[in-house]
Amino acid sequence: MEITNLYGQFCPVSMASEVLCTRWTPLVMRELLCGSTRFNDIRRGVPRMSPSLLSKRLKSLEMAGVVESVPSGRGTHEYHLTQAGEELRPLVLGIGNWGQRWVESHLSLRNLDPSLLMWDIRRNIAPDPWPETRCSIQFRYPELVETMRDWWLVVEPGGIDLCRIDPGYDIDILVTADLRAMTAVWMGVAKLSREMEAGRIEIDVTPTLERQFKAWFKLSVFASQKRMVE
Repeated sequence: MEITNLYGQFCPVSMASEVLCTRWTPLVMRELLCGSTRFNDIRRGVPRMSPSLLSKRLKSLEMAGVVESVPSGRGTHEYHLTQAGEELRPLVLGIGNWGQRWVESHLSLRNLDPSLLMWDIRRNIAPDPWPETRCSIQFRYPELVETMRDWWLVVEPGGIDLCRIDPGYDIDILVTADLRAMTAVWMGVAKLSREMEAGRIEIDVTPTLERQFKAWFKLSVFASQKRMVE
C-alpha cells in the first residue's frame, strides 16, 4: 500500500488520514460499503460530486490498495473493496453512528437532498416476500422544483429500479411527503405514524399493499442509534 504522507508523521493515524480524510473520500467509501460497485451507482450516492473528482478519488483508493477495478464487460469496470477496504467498514459506519448520536437533528436536517434520500431508500427497501408482479411506487415532494419533485421505485421480482422519469406504469402506491418529514423518518428522528397523523406524509394505497409497503420500508442503517442530542 503506497501512501504519500503529506503530514510528515510516522503515526498510523497520520498515514490512514492520507487515505481517508480527503474531501468526499469518506462518502465514496460509504457508497462502496453499502454495495455500490458501478461508477454511475456510486455517483448517485454523491450527486454533488463531479465525475472527474470521483474518478480521481477512486483512482487514489485503488493506488492505496483499498479498492480494485474489475472489468465487467463492454469496456466498463466495477469497483470492489479489497480486504483492506472491507476492514474499514467498522470505522466508516462508526463515523456515521457517532454523527447520528451526537449531531443535533436540526443541523443534519438542514442538509436535505432528495437524490441521496431516494437512492438510500432504494438500496435499503427489502420486499419480503417479493411481489409476484410489478409494484410501482411514486414518491412526490410537492415543495420541490418540478425536476426534483417526483421519483419512482419499480419493484419487480428480483430487482428494484429508481427512476427520475415516469416509467409509464400504473401507480400502486403514491407517497406524498414533505421532504424534511420523510428524511426525519428515514433517519429515525421521527415516527412515520406521527408524520402521517400530522399530514406531513400521506400514503395512497390499498390496505393490503400498505401493510406490505410498511414492511418493505426499512430505515437508514444509522436510524437505530440512540440519539444523545436532539
